[in-house]
Formats: sequence, C-alpha cells, structure tokens
Amino acid sequence: MSATGSGTHILSLYVANRPGTLARIAQTFSRRGFNIESLVVSPAADGKFSRMTISASGEDAVVEQVMRQCAKLVDVVSCHEHDPEGAVGVELALMKVAASGEKRTEVLQITDHFHAKTVDWTERTVMIEATGSTAKLDAMVALLRPFGLKELVRTGKVLMARGEQAT
Repeated sequence: MSATGSGTHILSLYVANRPGTLARIAQTFSRRGFNIESLVVSPAADGKFSRMTISASGEDAVVEQVMRQCAKLVDVVSCHEHDPEGAVGVELALMKVAASGEKRTEVLQITDHFHAKTVDWTERTVMIEATGSTAKLDAMVALLRPFGLKELVRTGKVLMARGEQAT
C-alpha cells in the first residue's frame, strides 16, 4: 500500500549519474500513462549518483507498478515513495510581479508575511524568491496574482526523509 493513497505521490530515486538514466525513468512513467507533475534531479553526496524527486498523481496500483519497474532498471539503486509526514519537503519559486507606486508596498508586505525575499526590482516589477511547502507557495501566488503576476518559475518539490531514515 502506498504512503499517500490515491492522489499525489512523492517518489525518491537514487540513481547512477549516467547519460540516459532520466530518459529511461521518464519512459517508464510514460508507458503506464502516468503524468509527472514535477521532477527535480540533483547530484547526491557521492557525485557518481543523483537523487531524483518525482511528484506525480495517480492511483496506488499504477504508482506501485511504476516503482517496481523503475527498481528493475540497471541505473536505479533505490526507489521509495515517501509519506509527507515522514519527510521534509520544500519547493522554490521565483515570481515576477507588477509593482509600481502604492502596489509595491502591498506586494512587499505579502513578501514579508511569507518570509520571502526580493531578489530584483525595477520601476514596474519586483522579483520575489520564496521557499516552502507547495501549499505555502500556492497561497502566495494566489495573493500576488491580482497585482499582475508576470512570470512564475517553480522548482518542484525536493524531499529528504526525517531522522535516521534514508531518503
């Protein structure tokens, strides 16, 4: 049984850092008609390996089948689904918001409320960097959208198991 039930699943894969690994894993999801919502790949502590964090929505049975197939791939060392309660997950977002005159003060108040920071600003725009849970970033985007959200870039979730448990 999966950790999160039907809905969004968060998978962590530890893979060999070789050309084609990402393509083979993505193909495994694609063959099952499983859509990847976010994908983050970064080097692991040992540079010969990478950590992949994949968020995808779907039924338990399908994700379990995809995980079994991924685990069979030569370059995959481990593949786990994580319960959000047993892990720390964060996301990064950059938001460019129209903000001139009086609007700027309101935008900066929202930025401060969410413990985000401004990383660029011009006469007509403010670029904000925010980190946190997906829900936190969704809420911030919703509040900034009425001001004129010009651009939005999000990393997708990165995750690490709590305590002594391996990710």
